[in-house]
Amino acid sequence: MNADRHEAGFKNRTRLSDALDALREVVGPHGRTESVPLAAADGRALAESVTAARDVPHYDRAAMDGYAVRARDTFGAGDRSPAVLRQTEGDVGTGEAARVHTGSAMPDGADAVVMIEHLTAVGDEIEVFDPVATGENVGPAGEDVEAGTRLFDAGHRLRPSDLGLLRGTGVESVSVFERPSVAVIPTGEELVDADPGPGEMVETNGLTVSRLVERWGGASRYRDVVTDDADELRDAIERDRDADVVVTTGGSSVGERDLVPDVVADLGEVLVHGVALKPGHPVAFGRVAGTLVVMLPGYPVACIVNAVQFLRPAIARLGGFDPAPHPSREVTLDGKLASEPGTRTFARVTVEDGVATPVRTSGSGILSSVALSDGWVAVPEDVEGYPAGETVTVEFWEGER
Repeated sequence: MNADRHEAGFKNRTRLSDALDALREVVGPHGRTESVPLAAADGRALAESVTAARDVPHYDRAAMDGYAVRARDTFGAGDRSPAVLRQTEGDVGTGEAARVHTGSAMPDGADAVVMIEHLTAVGDEIEVFDPVATGENVGPAGEDVEAGTRLFDAGHRLRPSDLGLLRGTGVESVSVFERPSVAVIPTGEELVDADPGPGEMVETNGLTVSRLVERWGGASRYRDVVTDDADELRDAIERDRDADVVVTTGGSSVGERDLVPDVVADLGEVLVHGVALKPGHPVAFGRVAGTLVVMLPGYPVACIVNAVQFLRPAIARLGGFDPAPHPSREVTLDGKLASEPGTRTFARVTVEDGVATPVRTSGSGILSSVALSDGWVAVPEDVEGYPAGETVTVEFWEGER
């Protein structure tokens, strides 16, 4: 234990924006790429631009139910003197018409479609009462996408609808950045996997963070609990130095058993320790032999808040894309929100019918306050809370319920 750090505590906390700037300075795309089939590309960031391999549609198609015709054969048609055309199948010659349905390929020779509402079928002939122009009611090849069109640039994070577009244009695989590897190491001598006794707690932070890693585009390694022992912590971190990120949960503060920052300092460097945000100011991050180490607090809510603030953008940058903003919405407070001056406060709320209700159980160790709330209101450092009736922005944990 570093005695100076233990005695000093957190007299000076880094402003959240400054801590994030420091994170951006040391985290960038890892640069590793791989080619994957479209079914495995959802949520992945493209490593290079993608162009359409074929037209969509790849043929001229009827845009309406009716008859495919040569437009010039309908010129002058009217109610009193309809154009009379012979019904045929296959190619359309002069004076002929072929039955088509929406989406049907246009027969050779035809260049327009007469809508079924504008004609009458009489035996093996049709009477056309309204003339059509060349190309009328026809979807030409490439109407949606032309072959060679650039669809997405490098860095674009693929969505399910993007995958459908790519397949439709003849693309079957794409070059993407590999998912950043993230080793999640829960720490604490009081943690057990199940059946806790007095003074013990079931490990939850590592499980939660490892699942968040997967949702955020990383590949997680959920490790076994490591006790509060400097040698064991050192071995655990060194074991996973091949990961893009090592994440520890617990042991990040300045107490006698908070050993992780000292271990990281011995192995490499601690860049930030102590951030002016609540809950969770004991968060820290540093580097060991080029590997980012994010040290999350042990209290569950503080752990999640800081994972969102620091781990989420780190995974995004390593994976070659920008993190999407949280789903958010302006609502009206129906109760007062308190905050600590000079500290970015993340106050949990529930939301219903455009009204946000503060969660009264606000301790950073109360995990249920996350599960039972919808999101948080981020109160800036220079604002001393919000009164009831104020319009505020709620950031939702995952998406609006």
